[in-house]
Amino acid sequence: MSIKDYEFWFVVGSQFLYGPEVLETVAKRAQEMTDKLNASGNLPCKIVYKVTAKTNAEITNVIRDANHDEKCAGIITWCHTFSPSKMWINGLANLQKPWCHFATQYNREIPNEEIDMDFMNLNQAAHGDREHGFIGARLRAARKIIAGFWQDEDVQKRLGKWQRAAVGAEFSKKLKVMRFGDNMREVAVTEGDKVEVQIKLGWQVNTWPVGKLVDVMNKVTDEEIDALMNEYKSLYEFATDDIETVRYQAREEIAMKKMLDREGCKAFSNTFQDLYGMKQLPGLASQHLMATGYGYGGEGDWKVSAMTAIIKFMTEGKKGGTAFMEDYTYHLVEGNEYSLGAHMLEVCPSVAAAKPRIEVHPLGIGDREPPARLVFEGHEGKAVVVSLVDMGGRLRLICQDIHCVKPIMPMPNLPVARVMWQAMPNLKTGLECWILAGGAHHSVLSYDVDAEQMKDWARIMDIEFVHIDKDTTPEKLEHDLFLSDIAWRLNN
Repeated sequence: MSIKDYEFWFVVGSQFLYGPEVLETVAKRAQEMTDKLNASGNLPCKIVYKVTAKTNAEITNVIRDANHDEKCAGIITWCHTFSPSKMWINGLANLQKPWCHFATQYNREIPNEEIDMDFMNLNQAAHGDREHGFIGARLRAARKIIAGFWQDEDVQKRLGKWQRAAVGAEFSKKLKVMRFGDNMREVAVTEGDKVEVQIKLGWQVNTWPVGKLVDVMNKVTDEEIDALMNEYKSLYEFATDDIETVRYQAREEIAMKKMLDREGCKAFSNTFQDLYGMKQLPGLASQHLMATGYGYGGEGDWKVSAMTAIIKFMTEGKKGGTAFMEDYTYHLVEGNEYSLGAHMLEVCPSVAAAKPRIEVHPLGIGDREPPARLVFEGHEGKAVVVSLVDMGGRLRLICQDIHCVKPIMPMPNLPVARVMWQAMPNLKTGLECWILAGGAHHSVLSYDVDAEQMKDWARIMDIEFVHIDKDTTPEKLEHDLFLSDIAWRLNN
């Protein structure tokens, strides 16, 4: 499904106490709000007004239906009037979809001349939302709370960002990851409990032998390769005369895509330590697959592969770009400090500042032929790097704010894609905090999500979230991690 295929159900709370005229007004306004929110252009997914709920049965029924509707990616609740929260318990206790409590009201201002007791009885959102908020807290339910006037752009955009996190959760529950071979030998952070990940996040992570991929590669036709080469020519600059090497990458890509699509997988990993029967490590092949929406993880890192796919899906339609990334080296000149992110080959061209170039160079690792790859610089702008790590008994999602810059030097002899950035709060402090939290050397770099969205996603998936921002210090983070460790151990 595309992100636009999902919808969010608007469930409005009220009660019979105020009479039929009030309930008719509430329903009419709820539909008006729905229509205007959908027409705002600030929401990636449609809102569907479902019901003005007045009883336990109505709430329970609509939540049961939401749980079983594949198009429904979550519910948005709002209490126009006072809605006694005991009648919400049965439904919310069984809710299996993301929940946003929209704390708003129909009118922007208090009308000085019109306000009387009839107005007060109808417009009790300030009253109703507090009752509704209590039951969410009492149930200890994971929920997003967005407060503000429903017609304000900033409020609508926050609602839209939460929608993207919620559909990311739906995507996660159905995600399949194809591992071509195992992860890199002796590496700790690329390991993890695949059973616990499937229980918690929904991912199905399984291995296919590289020999099977080679079998499929051998059946790829010249006509299929010609078609993909034409696509390469339309998207990338050819900076090599070694066309046969580029054609071999096309062969690899076609074969991998066939296997991924046949098994319904949207993410994959491989490693240079397992290239049995292959002439080249997939470079251009992996990069172009990522550009079309697949997640990738180098060195067998299936966790970063899955997170790349999820964030790409969450950001569908956005133009900043999302890529598999690795911290490679630092520029430690005082007052002019930067991280250089790259990988041996596989950085997604969605983050490129200009048209990527196809080049062929020796790899120096993996004991195979020099592979073709895309070479480019990442563009400037605010971004985040995200890392999911297995802490033994729980998962931790680490998100660091960064600012990407045009690389401060051309690096003409570095034949790989690269992104340079300033880490928050600065390189040295940010590095200490990343290491303190256990962040991996692999991450997902994205210009299209922010920490709030990743926190929303982590809350929905019920995993730990760590944010490193401009105000983070190692001392405060160490204290927060200590308390978080206690809390997660007690709750699990």
